[in-house]
Amino acid sequence: MLGVGVLRTWTEADVPDQHGRVAVVTGANTGIGFETARVLAQRGATVVLACRDLARGGTAAEAIGAADIVRLDLASLAAVRAAAETIRQRYDRIDLLVNNAGVTGMRGRTEDGFEMQFGVNHLGHFALTGLLLDRLRDARIVTVSSIGHRLGRLDLTGDTADPQRGRGAAYSRSKLANLLFTHELDRRLRAAGHATQALAAHPGGATTEIFRYSSPWFRVPNLLIARLLGRTPAMGALPTLRAATDPAAAGGEYYGPDGLLEIRGYPRRVEASRRANDPEAQRRLWEVSERLTGVSYPIP
Repeated sequence: MLGVGVLRTWTEADVPDQHGRVAVVTGANTGIGFETARVLAQRGATVVLACRDLARGGTAAEAIGAADIVRLDLASLAAVRAAAETIRQRYDRIDLLVNNAGVTGMRGRTEDGFEMQFGVNHLGHFALTGLLLDRLRDARIVTVSSIGHRLGRLDLTGDTADPQRGRGAAYSRSKLANLLFTHELDRRLRAAGHATQALAAHPGGATTEIFRYSSPWFRVPNLLIARLLGRTPAMGALPTLRAATDPAAAGGEYYGPDGLLEIRGYPRRVEASRRANDPEAQRRLWEVSERLTGVSYPIP
């Protein structure tokens, strides 16, 4: 199990110099992804905004500066492969990959027939990371999960592509998958002697657009609580930024707010759920994900 770090105030002012580094941030045109990309660019990184909507991505790039744009639709494995190939053609090295994009409350299936939230939040990022891994040398891979992962149940005896009853349950399942993936990826990287590290983060509460497809009974109280607690997207991005840039952070660690129930506060190491730390579930999800996406990683 991961230990809990010492409480301290860590802000974007603590992000070290990023000049000469290339960072790919998915879903970077709005919310936490935008704030993550903004800070990295301000510290000197070349930031690739991997966004589904190129028009909104262009607006974000103008606001951020020092940014490139690549179209990425995580609901289509063909589009993920195309985005990965574009990034590979433009960059021979990636220093940071932030798997930030996510949806909640969406019904239906992806282009490839997967339940939408599991397909976008986990399988799309699993495929993208694998397709870019040989460009990630001595790098960090940060995947954004959620407090909601604690409610997740992942039945790996069946077909995880099937829809699960309840949009909230499907979201929690996808966020649990994000953590299982992170732990298994980091384990495999270490076993292979790879210098790249995999970490995870969650924003706590934040006033972002992720709730736009959710039912009003779920969306309204979440946004109200986040607003009352001052959980702006910039505050929500801090755990991601710490996992991505803190020199003291290490592979397999998980970062979230230090306040009550991890909803508010400044970033520190936090504990994932028992299910997220289950080595057998990590391994089995990896195998299922390789089968569903058709992406095999160049590590054992």
